[in-house]
Amino acid sequence: PKAFARRARSYRGLLQARRPQDCCSKRAADRSTAPTTWGHEGSAAHKTSSETPPRIKRGATMEVDEATIVTASTKRGASEDPQDAAKRLRTDDADAMDEAAARTRAEMTPAEREEAERLHRTAVRAEALAAAQAAAKERGVALSAAEVAALKKEQEAKPKFVSKKERERLALERLEAKRREREQKLRSGPKFSAPLPRKEPSIKKAIDDYAVLREKKPVAKKDTDKERELAQIRENYLGKKGKKKQPKPSEKFARVFQFDWDANDDTSQDLNPLYARRHAIQPMLGRGYLAGLDMREQRRAHTFSQALNDKRASEARAQEEAEGLARAERKKREAQRKKERDALTQALAAEEKKVEATALGKKLLHWTEKPLQEMNARDWRIMKEDFDIRIRGGKAPPPLRFWNEMAVPEGIHKAIQDAKYRDPSPIQRQAIPVGLELRDLIGVAETGSGKTAAFAVPLLAYVAQLPAQRIASLAEDGPLAVVLAPTRELAQQINDEIAKLSTYLSCKTTTIVGGRSIEDQGFLLREGVEIIVGTPGRINDCLESQYLVLNQANYVVLDEADRMIDMGFEPQVHTILEAMGGLLMSEDEMLLEQQRAALSRGEACYRITAMFSATMPPGVEKLAKKFLRHPAIVCIGDEDSGKNKRIRQHVLFISEQQKKQTLIDLLRRKQPSEKYLVFCNEKRGCDALKKVVENAQIRCGVLHGGKTQDQREAALENYKRGTFRIFIATDVAGRGLDIPDVAHVVNY
Repeated sequence: PKAFARRARSYRGLLQARRPQDCCSKRAADRSTAPTTWGHEGSAAHKTSSETPPRIKRGATMEVDEATIVTASTKRGASEDPQDAAKRLRTDDADAMDEAAARTRAEMTPAEREEAERLHRTAVRAEALAAAQAAAKERGVALSAAEVAALKKEQEAKPKFVSKKERERLALERLEAKRREREQKLRSGPKFSAPLPRKEPSIKKAIDDYAVLREKKPVAKKDTDKERELAQIRENYLGKKGKKKQPKPSEKFARVFQFDWDANDDTSQDLNPLYARRHAIQPMLGRGYLAGLDMREQRRAHTFSQALNDKRASEARAQEEAEGLARAERKKREAQRKKERDALTQALAAEEKKVEATALGKKLLHWTEKPLQEMNARDWRIMKEDFDIRIRGGKAPPPLRFWNEMAVPEGIHKAIQDAKYRDPSPIQRQAIPVGLELRDLIGVAETGSGKTAAFAVPLLAYVAQLPAQRIASLAEDGPLAVVLAPTRELAQQINDEIAKLSTYLSCKTTTIVGGRSIEDQGFLLREGVEIIVGTPGRINDCLESQYLVLNQANYVVLDEADRMIDMGFEPQVHTILEAMGGLLMSEDEMLLEQQRAALSRGEACYRITAMFSATMPPGVEKLAKKFLRHPAIVCIGDEDSGKNKRIRQHVLFISEQQKKQTLIDLLRRKQPSEKYLVFCNEKRGCDALKKVVENAQIRCGVLHGGKTQDQREAALENYKRGTFRIFIATDVAGRGLDIPDVAHVVNY
């Protein structure tokens, strides 16, 4: 009871707001029954006890005994009546309780009021029992049976603390009791229970339910002004949807045209038999030919002469057997007939050779078997179709058939033979003749199609035919030609290819790329070189530092132009082209031919621009319109995407967490001789992926812009030689690099 009394004190304000009169009376009673004895007013010892008066206990006895009233009245004075003192105490506490109730009534919710009422009732009962126990103890009288029962009931109603283990034990006991109860019911019940009778559905009830459902009308959705406005806007922009009439199933296919023929439409009965069996023409009894058709095919189809000879031989053999000639005589005649057949076959072959030597026979030869002088427009058209060559931009020279047919210095022919170039590639067949005519050129071909040699051969032929005074002024006026590449590795590769083709020519080349000392490169430029190959950034730096001048550089090549635009080199390319000393050719085609003839004689300085790319994005077209004049555009294959038809592509849709393990499994399945090239987007990704691959006991190399130039060259050279067959790189290795025997490319 004391614990409940302490808990009830925290809700004193709530109880006062609910029943202030009872609280006041109980508080007065508690004060009257307090154990502290009060002295007379004005005495020295105001209190006879050192303890403070205890707090009011709620739920104590509701009656105030006479001794308490007398004790309380002594505080005011001996003349005050005990009944007046009790009344005064109740009045003071009632005023205080009214003020508390007014403060808390507005702050309480219904749930809080209900909880306060419940706690009030519990506290009243607890304090009443506590007061009864205390009174009985003081009087020395035992409690009555009713009081003992009420006390026991209150003790059982009080919450009891139970530990976690005890709660678990009690829960297990309850579960075990329920299980035993179920088992007991199963043992005592019947073994087989009869199924409950199933009530058959009533047809009348189903009909009534259906009628009720039909009578119910769907509740219409509330049509607000906002919804109507939105509906009008949709109808204005999207148009009003007309309701389509749903056709009947029988009429759905009535208007569909049936591709069937009636029986009276059959005209095969009236077919002319002369047209049904056409007579095959056998010119010269199977030894002649029809005009303009394939002679070899006619010779296979028209075997009338051979069939006639075989028939005559079989008839003669049967006649001899019928006449009963001797075996030796038959063999002799058979040998004579064979000799006659061989002579006839030789005569037919000689006649065929004679026919093929005529003009008709020469027209039927393939373009690879004809001499260059006898090639006609049909042969050139067939050749372009064979290699998927498309050219536009005015009149263009015919494509190149063989290396020995191009008009270049003999040293270039020897270099091509030493390099063991067998046949020209499609881009080389058309780009080299255009370049040899000193025309502006745009070449669009797939990566790895031989574009380097396509512009290197005309470039070397141009440098070789320049007069000697131009060569003598290299140190003062700068190089004669400039080749721009997007990456250092591609620039180094182009320089090696040009050096290989100029082995038998007195032509010096050098590379101007980042990662090297600009002072050393400036020293090489001051000595004088005919051709420089470099990246736009470093060449622009040399121009700004005055290590390089382009006063007589009239030939410029932009290799992988789309890649340079993507990498953001467009401003540097514009600066380099504007710094060149050559003049742009005229837009007029007639005047352009005159300027080109003067350029070939070395009389004028007009610029020649060649641009090679795998695709033609808008940035490349903008650059071409500004710096190229009436160019010949050569396209090989698919010019829109630049994809290689010889490559098969496989796409794996996997999560980010599965990528590393999938790559490791792919690399472990490779053959020992296969090379893998793995591309990553970032430098950090390359280094992290290299660690993952090396942890899987697989040797690999890495190439990205964060490496020094020596490290990049060493890694690329080791990969080409086959020191390691897994190469991880960023997009710096994505264009133009000539790496042999790459079997798989992984875009990681």
